[in-house]
Amino acid sequence: MKWKVVGDFPADLKKYMIIAVPHTSWHDFYIGLLLRRIKDTPINFIGKKELFKGVLGWYLKQVGGVALDRTPGQNKVQSIAKMFETHNELRLSLAPEGTRKKVTEWKSGFYYIAKEAHVPIVMVTFDFGKKQNKISEPFYPTDNMEADFIYMKNFFRGVKGKVPEYSFDVD
Repeated sequence: MKWKVVGDFPADLKKYMIIAVPHTSWHDFYIGLLLRRIKDTPINFIGKKELFKGVLGWYLKQVGGVALDRTPGQNKVQSIAKMFETHNELRLSLAPEGTRKKVTEWKSGFYYIAKEAHVPIVMVTFDFGKKQNKISEPFYPTDNMEADFIYMKNFFRGVKGKVPEYSFDVD
C-alpha cells in the first residue's frame, strides 16, 4: 500500500489510550489493524454494540473489539476507565471525532477516560494525503484541558483523511 509509519508505540507501557485522527472512512479500520500488526502491538477498540452481532460481531471481538452500550444515562467514562483496572494490559483506541462525518470539535470522553484511569494518550494519524501513520510519544493529560486539547490537535495539523472534506481541521 506504500504507507510508512513514523514513530513507535511505547514498548514499556502496557496501558494507554490511543486517539486516531482523522476518522473519515471505514478504510480507517483496516489501516488500524494493519498498523497494529506491523508494530506487533495488541490494540483494542470500542464499537457500538449493534455492530457486535452475528458473524461481524464474532470477527470484531476476535480482532480486539469491545461492544459499547450507548444507551443514555450511563456513565460510559467510568465504565471504560474501569476496564483499565481489570486488565493487566490494555491499549484502547478511540476516534475523538466520534463519527466518520465532518465535525468541528472533538468529543472529550477519551480525555476523561485517560484522566480517570491515570493512563497516557498516544496520538496516531490516519494520513491518507501523505500515506502515513505517525505515532506520538505518550502524552499525560494535565489539569488544563484547554491547553491539552490545543497540544493534541496540533499533532494532527495538516493530516488528511480518506475523505478529505471530512478531515478534522485544526483552528
